[in-house]
Amino acid sequence: MKLFVGLGNPGKKYEGTRHNMGFMAIDLLADQAQIDVDKEVFHGLMGRGKIFNEDVILFKPTTFMNLSGTAVQEVVHYFKIDLADVVVIYDDMALEPGKIRLRKEGSSGGHKGMQNIIDCLSSDQIKRIRIGIGEPGEWDNVDFVLSKPLKEEQPLIDEAIANAVRALKEMLKSDFDRAMNNYN
Repeated sequence: MKLFVGLGNPGKKYEGTRHNMGFMAIDLLADQAQIDVDKEVFHGLMGRGKIFNEDVILFKPTTFMNLSGTAVQEVVHYFKIDLADVVVIYDDMALEPGKIRLRKEGSSGGHKGMQNIIDCLSSDQIKRIRIGIGEPGEWDNVDFVLSKPLKEEQPLIDEAIANAVRALKEMLKSDFDRAMNNYN
């Protein structure tokens, strides 16, 4: 069983903001796979289904970004999911809008949601897909990530979210290495 986790902040106030790229990717994949991500469990919203005959759990923690690890840890332990089968999708200021980057492991790069997941699972051996939102420039980092993308950035970000979903599907069809080769 695979666990795909999209990071974001819950509530209408945060819909469409830069910090909710993970939620948006999970929503797009859920829509395409016709999986309802609406079951309120494990401090999040979850949906289960099959994609390419592979059992998948789609999950959006509702703990707010910086405490995402608590919810992810509950899902991983309850379903006894191997960390090799977990992929986390989230925003990244170090990548320009429209870019995605897949990694098999490593540090959080300063992303507090990912750091909390690493801390709670006691491992940095977690696959991830980072969606570029660009640098804040003169903005405060918090204000930047909690704001909506600029009009000219939105098409780039929409394409990046679509590519993140394509990468997840590629991973299910073949493996994560092939997805990295095709989308990095």
